[in-house]
Amino acid sequence: MTCRDALHCARVLSIGSEPLPVEETAAREIQAAAADAVLRREPARPVRPEGRDKRNRKAGRGRPARGVFQISVADAAWRRRLAAEKVRLPEGKEWFWLNLEADGSGALVASSPAYLVTGAIHLVEDLAEEDVSRIRRVVPITFGLEKSTFDIVLTQYGRIIRPFDRDRYMREYARLGFSQVEVNGLATPHAWEQGPPDEFYPDFYTYCPALDQFASSRWNRGIYPQEYIDANLARLKENVHLAVKYGLEPGLLCFEPRSMPETFFRRYPTLRGPRIDHPFRSFLPRYSLTLAHPAARAHYAELIANLLREAPELGFMAVWSNDSGSGFEHTKSLYVGRNGGPYLVREWKDDDEIARLAAENVARYFRVLRDAASAVHPGFRVITRLESFYGERKHLWPLLRDGIDVEVNSLQTTGWENNYAHPVHKDIQVIGSLYHNTLSAKEGETAAELARRGSRAYFFHYLAAFGNFEPLLGIPFPWLTHEKLKSAAERKVPGLAEMGGLHPPDKAPYAVNQDVFRTFQLDPKLDVDEAVRRIASRYAGPRRAARLVRGWRLVDTAIRNAVPLPLYTGFGSVWNRLLVRPLVPNMDAVPEEDRAYYERVMVSSIHNPNKVDLAKDVLFELVPTPYAVKTVKRMDRGVWKPLDKAVALFKEARDAARADGDGKAAAVFHDQWVRASAMRAWFETQRNAAAWIACVHDWLEVRGTARKKALRAGLDEAIGREIRNAEALLALWNEADVEWMMVAAVGETPFIHGENFPDLLRRKISLMRRHRRDEPGIDPDYMFRIPGGPEFKAS
Repeated sequence: MTCRDALHCARVLSIGSEPLPVEETAAREIQAAAADAVLRREPARPVRPEGRDKRNRKAGRGRPARGVFQISVADAAWRRRLAAEKVRLPEGKEWFWLNLEADGSGALVASSPAYLVTGAIHLVEDLAEEDVSRIRRVVPITFGLEKSTFDIVLTQYGRIIRPFDRDRYMREYARLGFSQVEVNGLATPHAWEQGPPDEFYPDFYTYCPALDQFASSRWNRGIYPQEYIDANLARLKENVHLAVKYGLEPGLLCFEPRSMPETFFRRYPTLRGPRIDHPFRSFLPRYSLTLAHPAARAHYAELIANLLREAPELGFMAVWSNDSGSGFEHTKSLYVGRNGGPYLVREWKDDDEIARLAAENVARYFRVLRDAASAVHPGFRVITRLESFYGERKHLWPLLRDGIDVEVNSLQTTGWENNYAHPVHKDIQVIGSLYHNTLSAKEGETAAELARRGSRAYFFHYLAAFGNFEPLLGIPFPWLTHEKLKSAAERKVPGLAEMGGLHPPDKAPYAVNQDVFRTFQLDPKLDVDEAVRRIASRYAGPRRAARLVRGWRLVDTAIRNAVPLPLYTGFGSVWNRLLVRPLVPNMDAVPEEDRAYYERVMVSSIHNPNKVDLAKDVLFELVPTPYAVKTVKRMDRGVWKPLDKAVALFKEARDAARADGDGKAAAVFHDQWVRASAMRAWFETQRNAAAWIACVHDWLEVRGTARKKALRAGLDEAIGREIRNAEALLALWNEADVEWMMVAAVGETPFIHGENFPDLLRRKISLMRRHRRDEPGIDPDYMFRIPGGPEFKAS
């Protein structure tokens, strides 16, 4: 008898007289497979001592009443019962226990709420065809701490995507085996932050919204419109409800301490702290509070306490800082340098002493949040990133203890520098993204040091779009995914943080990376090739699974052979409008009114040199010319062959499945063909942007006619390729019935494309054709222009 057959014999799904929300949710999952069973709230039934045979009686194996299947989070009584039945529970790990008898009786018990739905779905989906006699097992969870971080579509700048099913999305977190999710996102498309005309800076406040967007204290009451705060709080509560429904611990991700409006400092001028804005990107100085003042700390303590009274289920708060309108006083990474209020540092202190005082101030702030929140939710934890504190790291590190946790790409850096080798191109250093596919032994050792102080380390990994291929959805790279998980498990790191959230299952139904993660959570010893084969078999059926695996392997190979282009390979592809801006020899030669269609929504100030030079962004050199040359050569050598093979394979397999009437397989192959085609177009744009940097910058430097001619020919080739690529992308948009990219429902923003995407592609194609023969050029003084001002020549 199979597990499926046994579940059909269940008559009662028992969840106790006062069930947790997740116990009911898990029961509903099982009820879908046990159609004749009723859900009943009742005290747990005692175990009948008799077993099915003498062997079972000797082992102490009891049975619940016939047809009664019990579902529960483990309490003390359940743990005693499992011990009496000689069930060995894994030490130091989360787990769920499954027992199913042929008459439909049995139990599902999880060590914590987070893994009850995980176990229910495992029982119904993975074990359906297994012999029921084998359904008696403890399943340890590989990573008992697995949180979401910077979830683009649930809480961050992609929260305005075309409608998606948030309930199903939260269920996906539980299905995969997550324990914690971030839930605070703005209810509005834009933040309330104000600024002068033509200033981009307010847009940075749309993600990682601060505490004061959801609650007020006595100090800042009335600073923000109450209806705005109420709407944000209502949205947060909806997400909290969904998290609790699926047994997940909800928490916050905030840029803090965020700047305060000037209306606040007019009330309390002595609470003005450091200037924290980026002077190139902002036209109005912005300041956060001076946390050295006890009133500022009282404000934050009241803020978080008031918020937790509204949503007491919140169990943690992640704090990112010194970016996007936030910052701690006198920290080195403030864009204008160390500065702050008058209470922390007096003049003429040396840099190390300032760093020590700044670190103590930061740690004290974390303790304020932790302690104020713990009064409402005992055990509340604060999590921070360390990169911004490179100037204070040695002083801050010893102060992280007792529930002050960290989330990182690496614990071996003191800032934002790369420190891991690319999987293929060992001369290229990476950190974060899918290319960061290993962890060194030192990471685990340093995390263990933190654990001895009562704190945790979460290491980032990347399953979806953020940090990889924004705005694309559902791109498969299962082997790269597995390599990071395997390395993390070998290093015995205590927790993982999935950066960027998930592919929504209603938009990307064949998210193989996520299923590889789920498989690893439940069975880390399973061979990755076997795991991928099983996933493919579930998607496309056993007959065609091998072809699907082959296609994924080709895409994974193409991706790992690619060279990441700084900024553009991550969110910068959208932020700098790479897919829709024209690639022309001299962007400045395109009239401003013709460029306005994409420049008005770029993450860019009006004088950012990126508008005319893809190698630059504000004062950063993004892509040096030698790196661009290397990128083009290696992309051409290693990416197109496997990726083109994958596109062709998916298309041929789709057509064959359709001809055979195999709709299930045809659907998955069609889906993967669309996504691989989108991936090819995205990579082509990356390659051509690198070619532009290499050719234009060299053309402006060299003197020889022959060399200039060769560079001009290379540039023209890149432009021709990009015209054809944009046409292919436009055709894909018009013809594909698969949602292969994130698209805003309420109009494009600087962070996400809109429904007008095809119109922008047409404009791009037109401008490229019109300006293809222009002479290459870059104005080196672009940043000194004053729009609307009198003409002058920079010197």
